[in-house]
Amino acid sequence: MYKNIRRQEMIRNVIYIFFILFLVVISTHYIYYKFQKVRSVDFNSDFLDVTYYEETGNKITLSKVTPVTDSVGLSSNAYLISIKNNLTEKVDYKIKLQDDLKAILPEEEDRLIPKDDLRVSIKVNKNDNKIYNLNEVEDGILLEDTIEALGKTNIAIRIWIRQDCSLPMGINMYYHGEMLVTDEAVSNK
Repeated sequence: MYKNIRRQEMIRNVIYIFFILFLVVISTHYIYYKFQKVRSVDFNSDFLDVTYYEETGNKITLSKVTPVTDSVGLSSNAYLISIKNNLTEKVDYKIKLQDDLKAILPEEEDRLIPKDDLRVSIKVNKNDNKIYNLNEVEDGILLEDTIEALGKTNIAIRIWIRQDCSLPMGINMYYHGEMLVTDEAVSNK
């Protein structure tokens, strides 16, 4: 009698353990693939692999006018990019921020946020932030740099509306941009 109860209890415990392990495997699988879906490799070349860590990929959209100070803008969510060099030589690359003309609807053309009211920050690895007014950036090039052989660089880009802009707060105006990473000829430095 005692052996029979003990055996039933052991079978029940084994079933519980298998059920718990099944849940752990399913949840780990779900979490991993959900993270994989959020990351999107949007640019591959013979030289570089570029990974954008946003669901929108390389697209940036501001949809309401909310002027903030630089300190608040620097603490806002960043658009994260990871660049990996596939070569055993250094590679020159550029990061550009340009208008996303495909995303601008005809009825929005008169409600675009002027570039002189936009501030952009770029941070490479653990270095300091570089802050620009978007209209001051020549040809939209935020960064020109070299990545070491087989190296990896992490970049954070933030964009916000400067505090002293002339636009009324909360008005529905838009900015649509896209970040482009272009690799240049291999440098022999």
